[in-house]
Amino acid sequence: MGWLIAAMAAFLGSHYLLSHPLRSPLVKMLGKNGFPAFYSLVALVTLGWAILAFGGAPRAPVLWDGYAVVPWTIASVLTLIALALFMASLAGNPALPGAKVHGLSAQLPRGVFKITRHPMMMGFALWAVSHIIISPSPRVFVLMGGVILLALGGSHLQDGKKKALYGSEWRSWVKRTSFWPNLAHARELGAWLAAAILPWIAVTWVHIPLAAIPAGIWRLLPEHVF
Repeated sequence: MGWLIAAMAAFLGSHYLLSHPLRSPLVKMLGKNGFPAFYSLVALVTLGWAILAFGGAPRAPVLWDGYAVVPWTIASVLTLIALALFMASLAGNPALPGAKVHGLSAQLPRGVFKITRHPMMMGFALWAVSHIIISPSPRVFVLMGGVILLALGGSHLQDGKKKALYGSEWRSWVKRTSFWPNLAHARELGAWLAAAILPWIAVTWVHIPLAAIPAGIWRLLPEHVF
């Protein structure tokens, strides 16, 4: 567990340092093309370390039976919602790198952005929560807790950085949108939920060879099938 905690601290810490206090000096030193490559390398190395440490961490104790009907159902629904949020976030998202922000103050939020201005990060957070629900062991709390912290904390810090960069453009967007999901506009995700069903079935099937554990609807199949 010590290695896993250290790996997640390195993963989260490097993301924060490279995204905020060290970003400007490193961009000057490495250039606009060199910095993203360095950032990606550090992220991959620290994430790889976390995955290896996770595999070696104790699997017990498990706080409840995550594969009982209720937690399994909740976790499955959350992963579908998470995938729908992720898919919806890829279109017209001003928070994405290189996205157009100028003129944002004159735009009203549409679609998934009526729910939250950070649909991608909220999707990652829900994905992590679903894994905690279905596998409530200390190692999962550390790994997925780190993902939740990165998603939510990163979104908050991104708002601050965008305000500093774009001023009134981003401040107006913040006033017109919600950080936390606004369930009053949940219907805006309806079409994306439908579009996410087939990819969700495919992704949960891939979970079997990658993790040797059936997820989603594949849990309904007899164990001898796997």
